[in-house]
Amino acid sequence: MAFLADALSRVKPSATIAVTQKARDLKGQGRDIISLSVGEPDFDTPDNIKEAAIAAIRRGETKYPPVSGINPLREAIAAKFKRENNLEYKPSQVIVGTGGKHILFNAFMATLNPGDEVIVTAPYWVSYPEMVALCGGTAVVVQTKMEHGFKLQPEDLERAITPKTKWIVLNSPSNPSGAAYTREELKKVTDVLVRHPHVWVLPDDMYEHLTYGDFKFVTPAEIEPALYDRTLTMNGVSKAYAMTGWRIGYAAGPEQLIKAMDMIQGQQTSGACTIAQWASVEALNGPQDFIATSRKAFQTRRDLVVSMLGQARHLKCPSPEGAFYVFPSCADAMGKKTPGGKVLQTDQDFVTELLEAEGVATVQGSAFGTGPNFRVSYATSDKVLEDACTRIQRFCASLT
Repeated sequence: MAFLADALSRVKPSATIAVTQKARDLKGQGRDIISLSVGEPDFDTPDNIKEAAIAAIRRGETKYPPVSGINPLREAIAAKFKRENNLEYKPSQVIVGTGGKHILFNAFMATLNPGDEVIVTAPYWVSYPEMVALCGGTAVVVQTKMEHGFKLQPEDLERAITPKTKWIVLNSPSNPSGAAYTREELKKVTDVLVRHPHVWVLPDDMYEHLTYGDFKFVTPAEIEPALYDRTLTMNGVSKAYAMTGWRIGYAAGPEQLIKAMDMIQGQQTSGACTIAQWASVEALNGPQDFIATSRKAFQTRRDLVVSMLGQARHLKCPSPEGAFYVFPSCADAMGKKTPGGKVLQTDQDFVTELLEAEGVATVQGSAFGTGPNFRVSYATSDKVLEDACTRIQRFCASLT
């Protein structure tokens, strides 16, 4: 329509949301559907966090909050960064937003001019390039490879940086691949960034607490202090504490950038929900037992899914270090024919036919910039995952 903004022509709808909605629609029509498309913990928010929200309501904490967040939450976030990441931030260097997307969008809106470039590694979370485009920048996509664990190689980063590069977004553990950088791997990346002082660093650490085995999480400014003054470290409560619907994300960084983001947010949404902020204070300051419990469950699920999909014909499924996704390759299924006569030519074909034939909803890898792959979220029960993986095995076995 003629009256719509030109910026809309630069972006695509979220593929993950689209697939999730299609699965809901099919379920509503009576189909037996298992959705492995949504990035949301299936656990309930811990009771102590819910009780903190109820207590806040009863205390009358129902007025407009400060734009950047209530002071107790900004203090709790600063304490979290010091306790868990060895990063010193004052509360004035912290901003609270309505989810991680809100933080990222405001950071880009506050800093990007036409022609500015943002380096994004593929496979990437579907929203990164679209947010960059909406804010007038250009996403520069750097492909990673399965044989490198879907991790950015320093020489590829060096080649991607230009005088126009404004940011690099580093998501570890990653949505969609689950890849997470060890200290040694990340140090090689930060060594490159130190040599390019005009490039700012935006770590998306939303899955920080979901790493498995002996893996130790690190964030860029923690291992390379030289990057501290040009790093906006983003995180949130949604994945670690099963608080997706509470919509609280946060970040810490240079005070000048935080003030600019505050100004944008003040004209956009103002402060995030007060009740959710008080719940988040309890999440960060209260007992942390929930994290270890959910992590253990997710590790069991990861191992189950990797094992079962690894046994499926035409699939290769690496074992990721973190998050709650696997990102199998279905390259060997390309050119194969379904029992109905459909020749699979793309990963979009693969996930569409899988949903039609077996009622399992996944998301095509090309939506994340890398294919032919597909993303499986294992944020559901062992029983459901076993059923879903059996169906995927059956679908793959039917291809000729």
